[in-house]
Amino acid sequence: MSGHRKFTGDKLVVASHNPGKVREIGELLADFDVETISAGELGLPEPVEDGDSFIANAEIKSLAAAKGANLISLSDDSGFAVAALDGDPGIYSARWAGPDKDFAFAMAEVEKKLDEKGATGPADRKAAFICALSLAWPDGHVETFEGRVEGTAVWPPRGEKGFGYDPVFQPDGHDVTFAEMEPADKHAISHRADAFRQLIDACFAKG
Repeated sequence: MSGHRKFTGDKLVVASHNPGKVREIGELLADFDVETISAGELGLPEPVEDGDSFIANAEIKSLAAAKGANLISLSDDSGFAVAALDGDPGIYSARWAGPDKDFAFAMAEVEKKLDEKGATGPADRKAAFICALSLAWPDGHVETFEGRVEGTAVWPPRGEKGFGYDPVFQPDGHDVTFAEMEPADKHAISHRADAFRQLIDACFAKG
């Protein structure tokens, strides 16, 4: 597809201080012979994410890291959106976990709010993971893509793999949660993988 700026180079800043996210992005880029280094490793500050969408927040992070490191930067803004909670926690998914990043607490909060709404059956517990990926250059150019995967919010949490809300998300067509899946299986269907396919096709594909 024409019109997109191609990634050229061998080093990429991952604009995140979340080790799980940095690791997953590194795995998704493994075939492209790109060295990834996180914003955390570079000592870059975390910008204020005051956008009103996943895309807006992804662009805030990628631009801050690209300009701070003077390198092309990739950021991810993703979250868990529950239909019965009007899309919450959504862009505030990390905030629900508090300053200590306690996702056990955040998952319990989601369940508590679903209980309050009487959302007990699978049809009442539709949920999605959404991911915006933003590739930014130091000159301010950005390429941003959004992916999603649909599923159901389950309780109690299941599985030890993954991170964040993975233990309470069962993707459509599967009988296991993201946290019970092998990483390769999750990467094949996840919201991040969906956004990555768009990014790779647009900015990494040859031609």
